[in-house]
Amino acid sequence: MKNIAILLSGRGSNFIAISDAIKIGEINANISLVLSNKEMAPGLQLAKDRNYNTKFLKPFEPREEYDKLIIKELINANIDLVCLAGYTRIVSKVFVDAFPNKIINIHPSLLPAFPGLHAQRQALEYGVKVTGCTVHFVDEKLDHGPIIMQSAVSVFHNDTEEILSKRILKEEHNIYCQALKLICNKNSFISIKDRKVFIY
Repeated sequence: MKNIAILLSGRGSNFIAISDAIKIGEINANISLVLSNKEMAPGLQLAKDRNYNTKFLKPFEPREEYDKLIIKELINANIDLVCLAGYTRIVSKVFVDAFPNKIINIHPSLLPAFPGLHAQRQALEYGVKVTGCTVHFVDEKLDHGPIIMQSAVSVFHNDTEEILSKRILKEEHNIYCQALKLICNKNSFISIKDRKVFIY
């Protein structure tokens, strides 16, 4: 069973989806730590309500030194896999190097389209007919690492950013849990070649 850490900055809806999937046995993992860079993040309070081990670390510069504190917390919690779930800080190369191919993220677009903040707004402004969400490994570049899983979501002419975001969020919950189910399977083997992810 893998020990996973959830890093979040906001409401924690993907954390709740993962927690629920673990509870019913869909994901062979244990949430050993929920960490946030925001003391009042609703997701952090939800984790406390569910009696998870939680930690708030106030951000500071340089980013690498802050990340070293996070790495220390992750090592102390014997973390095998780090899940970014609405975590608003860009992780440094120091962080990525400490957990190579062991940090995953969910992003609300079909990467490489619309990286960064407000991906749903970017999709609407660009006029695409299809967008979606992506689970990917994290590297030192923003929303750039090898793609694990994607799900497409149609864009309708009367969509607002809020409406589209809600529709994408449902798919985020689905594919994040699916990806974790594959990765955390005790017999799984992960290979990455030429940016292509293979999970056996």
